[in-house]
Amino acid sequence: MSNATRILLALVLGLALGIFAAAQVPAIGTQIAYWLDIVGTLWLNGLRMTVVPLVVALLITGIVKSAEAARAGPMAARTVTWIVIMMGLSAAMGALLTPSLLSIWPMPSESAAALRAALTGVPAVAEQPPLRDFIVALVPTNPIAAAANDSILPLLIFTLVFAFAVTRLAQGPREQMAGFFSALADAMVLVIEWVLKLAPIGVFALAFVVGARSGLAALGAVAHYIVTVSIVGIIVGGFAYLVAVFAGKVRFTDYARQIAPVQAFAVSTQSSLASLPLMLKKAEALGVRESTAGLVLPMAVALLRVTGPAMNLAVALYVANWFGVELSYFDYGFAIFIAALTSMGAVSLPGSVSFVTSIAPICLALGIPIEPLALLIAVETLPDIFRTTGNVQMDVALATAIEASEKDKADAIS
Repeated sequence: MSNATRILLALVLGLALGIFAAAQVPAIGTQIAYWLDIVGTLWLNGLRMTVVPLVVALLITGIVKSAEAARAGPMAARTVTWIVIMMGLSAAMGALLTPSLLSIWPMPSESAAALRAALTGVPAVAEQPPLRDFIVALVPTNPIAAAANDSILPLLIFTLVFAFAVTRLAQGPREQMAGFFSALADAMVLVIEWVLKLAPIGVFALAFVVGARSGLAALGAVAHYIVTVSIVGIIVGGFAYLVAVFAGKVRFTDYARQIAPVQAFAVSTQSSLASLPLMLKKAEALGVRESTAGLVLPMAVALLRVTGPAMNLAVALYVANWFGVELSYFDYGFAIFIAALTSMGAVSLPGSVSFVTSIAPICLALGIPIEPLALLIAVETLPDIFRTTGNVQMDVALATAIEASEKDKADAIS
């Protein structure tokens, strides 16, 4: 049994036992919930302590790798440009789609209120600082203090500048810096994987507390969350068909027929990397030359998870809506920036790890509680199906688009 399955079972069992205890033996259920709340909070703190160092290390290594890939030649540079644009557009779509879906089909108010009351460890939502103070604080006077205070947005801006500076170093120092931060990222991934091995215990504890304090309202809220985030992923992934048809210049029916086996394989494995050999085969069936597919698709698997920014932002905005966090247009703009940035840095991580490292920074930057993420990670297996299928669709579509641009360039020269 995989750890993701154990976590999901822990969620279901914790909610069921919590609801049962609250209904049948409320006094005992309250005492059990008190102690399990401590256990769940300890696990959540262990998860949270990895976020800042891991995000910084991943962002630096991701930018350095992207810069190195762009230096590999004109086709590689164009592929990186496409990837950056796609990740930004994905985040923007998440910012547009999620509020729209929540306005059309909002979470039941009783469920939201019950869950807010159940998660007693969530701090009160802080007031936004004045606009001048907010803008001035974007450039940190002390990056170490920004990290210590979970001031994610100023820290990311510093990290972004530092990472681009690393790319301008001579090869020797650049490789040394990249190696250091790569090793740091690997070490932090090990730590977070150790914490996630304890996730069934932590999730069970938190789920029992939520079930005991919110009752059946929790079940409806979880189902509503899964459907909402999955719809965002389906819509974003669906744009792969438009990219293939209009940028890749392949027929819709041809693309749909060739991509169907890749989608089926992605659903069964939930892994873009495992789907790579089949993607290479189907891209060539769509007229992509082996030389193009052999360069573009591995780069896409390594750097592009197009559903990531949209779905990660959808999770953060869902929690914001759940806890009544009011977001300004500035907040949405920075959320798009952070979602695209952190998703590019986390593309090589396992789904459960990237769920934390990609979404927690968005929440921390915008004052959105991150405590609900400890529960939502338990049901990530279901939306992850749509994450993976959308990603492989877009990877193949990107290969067709690069191939079409290469052909147009050759025709123009001739």
